[in-house]
Amino acid sequence: MDVLLTNDDGIRAPGLRALYAALREAGHTVHVVAPMRQQSGVGHSLTVFDPLRAMEISEADFSGIGLYGTPTDCVKLALGNLLKKRPDLVMSGINAGPNVGPDILYSGTVGAATEAAHEALPTMAVSCDVASDKDDLLPQARHAVALAQRIQWKRLAPRRVINVNYPRGPLEKSKGLRICPQTSAVWKNAYLERKDPRGAPYWWLVGEIPPQTINAGSDKDLLNRGYVTVTPLRFEFTDYAGMAELELMDLEERQAL
Repeated sequence: MDVLLTNDDGIRAPGLRALYAALREAGHTVHVVAPMRQQSGVGHSLTVFDPLRAMEISEADFSGIGLYGTPTDCVKLALGNLLKKRPDLVMSGINAGPNVGPDILYSGTVGAATEAAHEALPTMAVSCDVASDKDDLLPQARHAVALAQRIQWKRLAPRRVINVNYPRGPLEKSKGLRICPQTSAVWKNAYLERKDPRGAPYWWLVGEIPPQTINAGSDKDLLNRGYVTVTPLRFEFTDYAGMAELELMDLEERQAL
């Protein structure tokens, strides 16, 4: 397969390098277009008012294009200009940290995958609850590549992202793989206020998803319990039930007139 590989942690991130190695090891052709800088939390944002600049990176066991832009920029530019043909698969990751529940909306990893899915390409976002940037993610990368090869993509509805999350710790200690929905729980945010040397305030975002709000059997719950989670995502935002209610309201108003 021809695979487009990207991420949001940057082109030098260990997770991306692990996926690159695993894909090459499995015999696939890999085209890397990834951000030059850390882009976690940028979601599906893209660059509009600045030009995009790229740098070719060539090392003994790695080659790719680093883009001074967002993960979504990477996918859009790769598909529109940089690749000679459409890839067979797009993989985004491995992200340093899980992307479950509300994280899906904020994640640049999922944002890049979503952009590829909008182009009707088979797409997988891969994340891992790492303890540090020194974690060896090659076992998870090999597992993700094998999983991508097993999925019968044509049987899935178009414009879907397969969101995969690995629990903390060695892969062999995980409890197995579970297909599950995302949790409806949300972050309880807080900001730590501090002062800079001139006395002006600044803030650091902190917070947590309250454990008691996490749905049993959801991605967050199962990941916390040591399972590899797989959640198919779609990005159709229309609320049809709400639309029907608004249509009824409109009819009632007309009748009143």
